[in-house]
Amino acid sequence: MNAVYEKLMKCYESFQKKIHFRPDVALVLGSGLGDHADSIQVEGVLDYSHIEGFPVSTVPGHRGRFVFGYVHDVPVVIMQGRVHYYEGYDISDVVLPIRLMKLMGAKKLFLTNAAGGIGEGFQAGDLMLITGQIGNFVPSPLIGPNMDELGVRFPDMSQIYDEDLRKVILGAAKDLGIPLRQGVYIQLTGPNYESPQEVQMCKILGADAVGMSTACEAIAANHMGMKICGISCISNLACGIADHPLTHKEVQDTADRVAPLFKQLIMESIVRIGKLG
Repeated sequence: MNAVYEKLMKCYESFQKKIHFRPDVALVLGSGLGDHADSIQVEGVLDYSHIEGFPVSTVPGHRGRFVFGYVHDVPVVIMQGRVHYYEGYDISDVVLPIRLMKLMGAKKLFLTNAAGGIGEGFQAGDLMLITGQIGNFVPSPLIGPNMDELGVRFPDMSQIYDEDLRKVILGAAKDLGIPLRQGVYIQLTGPNYESPQEVQMCKILGADAVGMSTACEAIAANHMGMKICGISCISNLACGIADHPLTHKEVQDTADRVAPLFKQLIMESIVRIGKLG
Protein backbone atom coordinates (compact mmCIF):
# COMPACT_ATOMS: atom_id res chain seq x y z
CA MET A 1 0.00 0.00 0.00
CA ASN A 2 1.15 3.57 -0.72
CA ALA A 3 2.78 4.87 2.50
CA VAL A 4 1.02 8.24 2.28
CA TYR A 5 -2.36 6.58 1.79
CA GLU A 6 -1.66 4.10 4.58
CA LYS A 7 -0.91 6.98 6.98
CA LEU A 8 -4.09 8.75 5.91
CA MET A 9 -6.18 5.64 6.58
CA LYS A 10 -4.62 5.20 10.03
CA CYS A 11 -5.64 8.78 10.84
CA TYR A 12 -9.14 8.07 9.53
CA GLU A 13 -9.44 4.92 11.65
CA SER A 14 -8.26 6.90 14.68
CA PHE A 15 -10.92 9.56 14.00
CA GLN A 16 -13.66 6.93 13.61
CA LYS A 17 -12.88 5.50 17.04
CA LYS A 18 -13.31 8.89 18.71
CA ILE A 19 -15.92 10.90 16.78
CA HIS A 20 -19.19 9.84 15.14
CA PHE A 21 -20.10 12.79 12.95
CA ARG A 22 -20.48 13.28 9.19
CA PRO A 23 -19.83 16.85 8.01
CA ASP A 24 -20.96 18.35 4.72
CA VAL A 25 -18.69 21.42 4.79
CA ALA A 26 -15.06 21.58 5.91
CA LEU A 27 -13.75 24.95 7.10
CA VAL A 28 -10.06 25.75 7.61
CA LEU A 29 -9.36 28.73 9.86
CA GLY A 30 -6.09 30.57 9.25
CA SER A 31 -3.82 32.68 11.44
CA GLY A 32 -5.71 34.69 14.04
CA LEU A 33 -9.09 33.31 12.91
CA GLY A 34 -9.37 30.24 15.14
CA ASP A 35 -11.92 31.67 17.56
CA HIS A 36 -14.60 31.61 14.85
CA ALA A 37 -15.27 27.95 15.71
CA ASP A 38 -16.30 28.71 19.29
CA SER A 39 -19.75 30.09 18.42
CA ILE A 40 -21.18 27.13 16.47
CA GLN A 41 -23.37 24.41 17.93
CA VAL A 42 -20.51 22.12 18.97
CA GLU A 43 -21.08 18.37 18.86
CA GLY A 44 -17.50 17.24 19.45
CA VAL A 45 -13.85 18.28 19.56
CA LEU A 46 -10.78 16.28 18.59
CA ASP A 47 -7.25 17.52 19.23
CA TYR A 48 -4.79 16.81 16.43
CA SER A 49 -2.45 15.25 18.99
CA HIS A 50 -5.09 12.59 19.72
CA ILE A 51 -5.04 11.32 16.12
CA GLU A 52 -2.37 8.72 15.46
CA GLY A 53 0.28 10.08 13.09
CA PHE A 54 -1.44 13.43 12.55
CA PRO A 55 0.81 16.48 12.03
CA VAL A 56 0.53 19.11 14.78
CA SER A 57 0.72 22.87 14.15
CA THR A 58 3.47 24.81 15.93
CA VAL A 59 2.37 28.31 14.90
CA PRO A 60 1.07 30.86 17.47
CA GLY A 61 -2.65 31.47 16.97
CA HIS A 62 -3.29 27.94 15.66
CA ARG A 63 -5.05 25.93 18.39
CA GLY A 64 -4.61 22.56 16.73
CA ARG A 65 -7.94 20.74 16.81
CA PHE A 66 -11.00 19.73 14.83
CA VAL A 67 -14.35 21.10 15.96
CA PHE A 68 -17.48 19.27 14.82
CA GLY A 69 -20.92 20.82 14.90
CA TYR A 70 -23.64 22.76 13.12
CA VAL A 71 -23.92 26.20 11.57
CA HIS A 72 -27.70 26.40 11.80
CA ASP A 73 -28.53 22.99 10.29
CA VAL A 74 -25.38 22.56 8.20
CA PRO A 75 -23.00 19.89 9.59
CA VAL A 76 -19.43 21.20 9.55
CA VAL A 77 -15.94 20.20 10.56
CA ILE A 78 -13.67 23.11 11.40
CA MET A 79 -9.89 23.09 11.55
CA GLN A 80 -8.71 25.46 14.26
CA GLY A 81 -5.22 25.86 12.93
CA ARG A 82 -3.41 24.21 10.03
CA VAL A 83 0.07 22.85 9.46
CA HIS A 84 2.42 24.57 7.03
CA TYR A 85 5.18 23.41 4.73
CA TYR A 86 7.63 25.76 6.46
CA GLU A 87 7.21 23.90 9.75
CA GLY A 88 9.30 21.13 8.22
CA TYR A 89 6.52 18.72 7.34
CA ASP A 90 6.43 16.82 4.08
CA ILE A 91 3.89 18.32 1.70
CA SER A 92 1.81 15.13 1.99
CA ASP A 93 1.47 15.81 5.73
CA VAL A 94 0.48 19.43 5.08
CA VAL A 95 -2.53 18.30 3.03
CA LEU A 96 -3.33 15.20 5.11
CA PRO A 97 -5.98 17.11 7.15
CA ILE A 98 -7.79 18.12 3.95
CA ARG A 99 -7.82 14.54 2.71
CA LEU A 100 -8.99 13.35 6.10
CA MET A 101 -11.93 15.77 6.14
CA LYS A 102 -12.99 14.48 2.72
CA LEU A 103 -12.94 10.93 4.09
CA MET A 104 -15.03 12.17 7.02
CA GLY A 105 -17.71 13.06 4.47
CA ALA A 106 -17.10 16.73 3.63
CA LYS A 107 -17.93 17.54 0.00
CA LYS A 108 -17.18 21.27 0.14
CA LEU A 109 -14.05 22.98 1.42
CA PHE A 110 -13.95 26.57 2.70
CA LEU A 111 -10.36 27.80 3.02
CA THR A 112 -9.37 30.95 4.91
CA ASN A 113 -5.99 32.54 5.51
CA ALA A 114 -4.18 35.70 6.50
CA ALA A 115 -2.31 37.14 3.54
CA GLY A 116 -0.19 40.07 2.46
CA GLY A 117 -1.92 42.48 0.11
CA ILE A 118 -0.39 43.07 -3.31
CA GLY A 119 -3.39 44.17 -5.39
CA GLU A 120 -3.84 47.81 -6.34
CA GLY A 121 -5.58 49.72 -3.57
CA PHE A 122 -5.60 46.83 -1.10
CA GLN A 123 -5.52 47.80 2.59
CA ALA A 124 -4.90 45.87 5.79
CA GLY A 125 -8.26 44.56 6.96
CA ASP A 126 -9.70 43.94 3.49
CA LEU A 127 -11.34 40.61 2.73
CA MET A 128 -10.57 38.98 -0.63
CA LEU A 129 -12.56 36.22 -2.29
CA ILE A 130 -10.05 33.91 -3.96
CA THR A 131 -10.83 33.52 -7.66
CA GLY A 132 -7.69 31.60 -8.61
CA GLN A 133 -4.27 30.64 -7.34
CA ILE A 134 -0.59 30.21 -8.12
CA GLY A 135 0.95 27.28 -6.28
CA ASN A 136 4.11 26.53 -8.22
CA PHE A 137 6.46 27.72 -5.48
CA VAL A 138 5.73 24.80 -3.17
CA PRO A 139 5.87 21.10 -4.13
CA SER A 140 2.67 19.67 -5.52
CA PRO A 141 1.00 17.36 -2.99
CA LEU A 142 0.31 15.00 -5.91
CA ILE A 143 3.99 14.22 -6.56
CA GLY A 144 4.76 10.52 -6.15
CA PRO A 145 2.65 7.45 -6.86
CA ASN A 146 -0.96 8.44 -7.51
CA MET A 147 -3.49 7.35 -4.91
CA ASP A 148 -6.19 6.08 -7.23
CA GLU A 149 -8.54 5.76 -4.27
CA LEU A 150 -8.50 9.57 -3.97
CA GLY A 151 -8.41 10.83 -7.56
CA VAL A 152 -6.98 10.63 -11.05
CA ARG A 153 -3.29 10.89 -11.93
CA PHE A 154 -3.62 14.14 -13.90
CA PRO A 155 -6.47 16.20 -12.40
CA ASP A 156 -7.77 19.28 -14.21
CA MET A 157 -7.11 22.58 -12.41
CA SER A 158 -8.92 24.98 -14.74
CA GLN A 159 -11.43 26.02 -12.06
CA ILE A 160 -10.08 25.19 -8.62
CA TYR A 161 -12.38 27.68 -6.85
CA ASP A 162 -15.95 26.68 -7.63
CA GLU A 163 -17.95 29.35 -9.46
CA ASP A 164 -21.23 28.48 -7.75
CA LEU A 165 -19.66 28.76 -4.28
CA ARG A 166 -18.08 32.08 -5.21
CA LYS A 167 -21.48 33.41 -6.31
CA VAL A 168 -22.95 32.34 -2.98
CA ILE A 169 -20.25 34.16 -1.01
CA LEU A 170 -20.55 37.30 -3.15
CA GLY A 171 -24.31 37.26 -2.58
CA ALA A 172 -23.87 36.86 1.16
CA ALA A 173 -21.37 39.73 1.29
CA LYS A 174 -23.69 41.99 -0.68
CA ASP A 175 -26.70 41.22 1.51
CA LEU A 176 -24.65 41.76 4.68
CA GLY A 177 -23.12 44.97 3.38
CA ILE A 178 -19.59 43.60 3.79
CA PRO A 179 -17.02 44.87 1.24
CA LEU A 180 -15.38 41.93 -0.51
CA ARG A 181 -12.54 42.21 -2.97
CA GLN A 182 -11.69 39.47 -5.47
CA GLY A 183 -8.30 38.27 -6.60
CA VAL A 184 -5.62 35.66 -7.13
CA TYR A 185 -3.74 34.10 -4.20
CA ILE A 186 -0.13 32.93 -4.43
CA GLN A 187 1.54 30.55 -1.97
CA LEU A 188 5.25 30.84 -1.21
CA THR A 189 7.06 28.62 1.26
CA GLY A 190 7.78 30.99 4.17
CA PRO A 191 8.42 31.22 7.04
CA ASN A 192 10.23 34.44 6.16
CA TYR A 193 8.13 37.23 4.76
CA GLU A 194 8.78 38.03 1.13
CA SER A 195 11.44 40.49 0.00
CA PRO A 196 10.31 43.56 -1.97
CA GLN A 197 11.72 41.94 -5.10
CA GLU A 198 9.75 38.74 -4.50
CA VAL A 199 6.59 40.78 -3.98
CA GLN A 200 7.21 42.50 -7.32
CA MET A 201 7.65 39.05 -8.90
CA CYS A 202 4.31 37.95 -7.45
CA LYS A 203 2.65 41.08 -8.76
CA ILE A 204 4.07 40.50 -12.26
CA LEU A 205 2.74 36.92 -12.15
CA GLY A 206 -0.75 38.25 -11.45
CA ALA A 207 -1.13 37.70 -7.71
CA ASP A 208 -3.25 40.00 -5.54
CA ALA A 209 -2.41 38.38 -2.19
CA VAL A 210 0.52 36.32 -0.93
CA GLY A 211 0.71 33.79 1.89
CA MET A 212 2.22 30.56 3.13
CA SER A 213 -0.70 28.10 2.90
CA THR A 214 -3.93 27.28 1.05
CA ALA A 215 -2.82 26.62 -2.56
CA CYS A 216 -1.41 23.15 -1.84
CA GLU A 217 -4.54 22.32 0.18
CA ALA A 218 -6.76 23.37 -2.70
CA ILE A 219 -4.80 21.19 -5.13
CA ALA A 220 -5.26 18.13 -2.88
CA ALA A 221 -8.96 18.88 -2.41
CA ASN A 222 -9.53 19.37 -6.12
CA HIS A 223 -7.79 16.05 -6.77
CA MET A 224 -10.38 14.43 -4.50
CA GLY A 225 -13.32 16.09 -6.19
CA MET A 226 -14.22 18.57 -3.46
CA LYS A 227 -15.87 21.89 -4.29
CA ILE A 228 -13.60 24.65 -3.02
CA CYS A 229 -13.95 28.29 -2.02
CA GLY A 230 -11.66 30.59 -0.11
CA ILE A 231 -11.29 34.03 1.47
CA SER A 232 -8.07 35.81 2.42
CA CYS A 233 -7.96 38.32 5.24
CA ILE A 234 -5.49 40.95 4.05
CA SER A 235 -3.64 41.23 7.34
CA ASN A 236 -0.89 43.53 6.08
CA LEU A 237 0.45 45.08 2.91
CA ALA A 238 3.26 43.00 1.47
CA CYS A 239 6.90 43.99 1.81
CA GLY A 240 7.86 46.91 -0.41
CA ILE A 241 4.24 48.10 -0.38
CA ALA A 242 4.04 48.52 3.40
CA ASP A 243 6.20 51.28 4.86
CA HIS A 244 7.26 49.29 7.94
CA PRO A 245 8.77 45.87 8.80
CA LEU A 246 6.32 42.96 8.83
CA THR A 247 5.54 41.01 12.01
CA HIS A 248 3.32 38.08 12.96
CA LYS A 249 1.74 40.30 15.64
CA GLU A 250 0.45 42.60 12.91
CA VAL A 251 -1.18 39.59 11.24
CA GLN A 252 -2.91 38.57 14.46
CA ASP A 253 -3.95 42.13 15.38
CA THR A 254 -5.55 42.71 11.98
CA ALA A 255 -7.34 39.36 12.11
CA ASP A 256 -8.71 40.29 15.55
CA ARG A 257 -9.90 43.66 14.24
CA VAL A 258 -11.85 42.28 11.28
CA ALA A 259 -12.96 39.09 13.05
CA PRO A 260 -16.62 40.12 13.63
CA LEU A 261 -17.25 40.89 9.93
CA PHE A 262 -15.23 37.91 8.73
CA LYS A 263 -17.09 35.57 11.06
CA GLN A 264 -20.46 36.95 9.97
CA LEU A 265 -19.59 36.47 6.30
CA ILE A 266 -18.23 32.93 6.78
CA MET A 267 -21.20 31.72 8.81
CA GLU A 268 -23.80 33.22 6.47
CA SER A 269 -21.95 31.79 3.48
CA ILE A 270 -21.87 28.31 5.04
CA VAL A 271 -25.63 28.42 5.65
CA ARG A 272 -26.19 29.28 1.99
CA ILE A 273 -23.63 26.76 0.75
CA GLY A 274 -25.40 24.08 2.76
CA LYS A 275 -28.57 24.75 0.80
CA LEU A 276 -26.85 23.97 -2.50
CA GLY A 277 -26.95 20.27 -1.66
